[in-house]
Amino acid sequence: MSDSVTIFLSAGEASGDQHGAELARSLRRQLPDVRLVGLGGSEMAEAGVELIAGLDRLAILGFAEVIRHLPDMLRLRREVRERFERESVDLFVPIDYPGFNLPMARWAHDRGTPVVYYIAPQVWAWHESRAKRLAEFSDEVCVVLPFEEEFLRRYGANARFVGHPLLDRVGPLEPERADGSSRMTPVGGGRSDRPVLGLFPGSREQEVRRMLPVFLEAAQRLSATRPDLQLRVARSRDLSPALFDGCPTGTVSTPEEVASTSTAAITKSGTITLQLALNDVPMVVGYRVNRSTAMLARRLLRIPHIALVNLVAEREVVPERVQERMTSEELARAAEPLLDTGSPERREVLDGLAFVRSRLGEPGAAERVARRCVVALRKTRGAAS
Repeated sequence: MSDSVTIFLSAGEASGDQHGAELARSLRRQLPDVRLVGLGGSEMAEAGVELIAGLDRLAILGFAEVIRHLPDMLRLRREVRERFERESVDLFVPIDYPGFNLPMARWAHDRGTPVVYYIAPQVWAWHESRAKRLAEFSDEVCVVLPFEEEFLRRYGANARFVGHPLLDRVGPLEPERADGSSRMTPVGGGRSDRPVLGLFPGSREQEVRRMLPVFLEAAQRLSATRPDLQLRVARSRDLSPALFDGCPTGTVSTPEEVASTSTAAITKSGTITLQLALNDVPMVVGYRVNRSTAMLARRLLRIPHIALVNLVAEREVVPERVQERMTSEELARAAEPLLDTGSPERREVLDGLAFVRSRLGEPGAAERVARRCVVALRKTRGAAS
């Protein structure tokens, strides 16, 4: 097969941008002359993807917000379709983000472009009709959670578990000593006996505006009883620093840095919970959306937990505080014993996170997905010849 092909990668949020960038690098290793275009953020751009639009147009949270941004999303969809036609795209690789990517997968499939879906939408959480659509419009679905393969195959999808891509971003764990001190790294580097609380308010502007004030207030409550507590706040690179103006000076850093140095964390739900699990960081998960979105979610959601670590474990291994329960008091109360390296609550959570890590597969997800992309391209070109 000639390496002169065009692949369209489509990611709509920060985690998808990270995984899309890793996939882009893997594709270039296997197809040196490949041309990559698509939707994503700064990491995909640095990996050589020509972006049509960035995360500022894509990272929309909640049903009400989607409706408000619908005209722009429809314009973007038209732009993408025009680019598809102009570039003669050979393969479409949607990365999660189902509200935009599932309709695009159908369109690409209908025009004869093969579709390899990477990081399946959480169809098991919402309505299962999406699973049928995913199976119909995708030549292959590369899933990153262990239970997704069997679930999607029940609906006819060609699903394949490839392991979780975070395994390639988080290095081997440094063992925690009996007193827990190996997990306590101060802002300035080196080791410290002072505990570090990491705050992870999200990768979207709407999330940060809603979560960060409550998370900071919870941290203040904890500091009142633990004067030695150090604070770290995670900021995704595509977010404006101005969103974090209310944070104490010197506390804001990258999610990777904060995850690797935290004793415990207060975090939003999502992929970040798996990143914290891989870093052996006990956490409290808090999440809140506007009232109309919450009402719809309660009617549609079909899962017992919102935290991915709890879903992977199939039980609650970390505490969750959702909607009206996501208060600074509740978050601080749940996080306090997790900062105590000798507490039974911390040990129980750490045991649960170890189980989660054991279920995430082996490193090398992006390479495996790149190989599946090459196979899909060969099948299409073979059929056309």
